[in-house]
Amino acid sequence: MTDVTQLGWEAGTVGELDHRKLKAPHVKLRAATPGGAGDMVYAVDLRINQPNSTFLSATEMHSFEHFLLWGFQKYMPQNFISIGLMGCQTGFYLILLNEGRAEAIMDVYEKILNDILSAMEVPYANIEQCGNYKNHSLEMAQALARRILDARENWHQVV
Repeated sequence: MTDVTQLGWEAGTVGELDHRKLKAPHVKLRAATPGGAGDMVYAVDLRINQPNSTFLSATEMHSFEHFLLWGFQKYMPQNFISIGLMGCQTGFYLILLNEGRAEAIMDVYEKILNDILSAMEVPYANIEQCGNYKNHSLEMAQALARRILDARENWHQVV
């Protein structure tokens, strides 16, 4: 079993937690799953909104997901596996291979958020690369990035 505290995570926040106690935005380790060849798959919650309180719109989630996909592929090409939407519309699941260090992940996340603020368009928002290419908003993604960056010092505060 991986010692998550050595990776910079608080052990008591790993796994499934009572959503009534969660603070947002936060970044937390959801799981560390060993593979048969010694690899480790990390699932990370990128929680943006308070559960059962406020929800991301379909347009916000869609545009932000495109930026996260673009950014994690750019900054962590050897480790990035996938980004997924939380069905509850409060954040995203980040899946990484062999990279579970909290500060490394948060540093890349911060870079992506800063990239969003200076972007001129949403990545992959075209008919060739997106199944709903008309449903994007650069302005919404930028407002979301600004809000998350403003809370950077609290990303470790999960509960």
